[in-house]
Amino acid sequence: MAAPVALLLLFLVAAVAAAPAVVAAEMPRLEHPHKGDGSLALLAVGDWGRRGAYNQSVVAAQMGIVGEKMGIDFVISTGDNFYKNGLTGVDDKAFEESFSDIYTAKSLQKPWYTVLGNHDYRGDALAQLSPVLRKVDSRWICIKSFVVSAEIADFFFVDTTPFVLKYWTDPKNSKYDWRGVSPRETYIANVVKDLEDALKQSKAPWKIVVGHHAIRSVSQHGDTKELLQHLLPILKAHGVDLYLNGHDHCLEHISSRDSKLQYLTSGAGSKAWRGVRTANEDKVEFFYDGQGFMSLRLTAAEASVAFYDVAGEVLHAWTVAKPATGY
Repeated sequence: MAAPVALLLLFLVAAVAAAPAVVAAEMPRLEHPHKGDGSLALLAVGDWGRRGAYNQSVVAAQMGIVGEKMGIDFVISTGDNFYKNGLTGVDDKAFEESFSDIYTAKSLQKPWYTVLGNHDYRGDALAQLSPVLRKVDSRWICIKSFVVSAEIADFFFVDTTPFVLKYWTDPKNSKYDWRGVSPRETYIANVVKDLEDALKQSKAPWKIVVGHHAIRSVSQHGDTKELLQHLLPILKAHGVDLYLNGHDHCLEHISSRDSKLQYLTSGAGSKAWRGVRTANEDKVEFFYDGQGFMSLRLTAAEASVAFYDVAGEVLHAWTVAKPATGY
């Protein structure tokens, strides 16, 4: 019997060696200085890239006005940057026609920290990550998952599209660009491990996670079950303050009933008005099914959020203090 057992052991060792390893790597980290007074201001917009159509240009103009008043430090894009099928390559004129030629206000000439959305994955996803685009427009900073450290706040950008199973299994989604992502299970495990490690290391007063897909939403797409399973427990365990997303073409603020976590949707950069509002087990503080954007101002002691419509009117404002002793 010794020979068969030995052969079985050799087979098992070989099988383990051949299996894809879950090897997490540290999330790329970018440093962004805050103002001399210790504050930080930014705008967030998502689901915008339509060559100015569906009021994209009007929203952009209002962002410029608000950005000037606030003295913003940067802009966050919550994904679906170029409709309908991302970019065709680094030389696709849609990059300039939907980004550079639209967000022209002086106040918006700041870094744009950007995640990919599901529509971006329908084209050449790697094109948006290419340094070639930064030569076209130096504002453009797009990485699949990364950290922006601004001293009073750490922003954790997460590539959420690969989490969603239907993008892999539905035949209608055969055009998705999974280069550097497949196999899905390994990729997700790596992203989750990297995020958890980065959250553990963070010493910033504010922890803010950014992804394209909603964890909580009462609009058309609703909650993303894969994020409820894989991301939400980590966010709650590590004291994340805000989760910021796009995907649903609306503006939302939902409060967690069992943690301090706030869910903020800013996906109204262009096409909106879907006429949908569903139920949610957490507390809906604000919902607007129309075009607009969001602002966030931070100090070490306080966070202030505001949502604006296409005319630049404040629809909802919310402020929370950070206790001096932390959480």
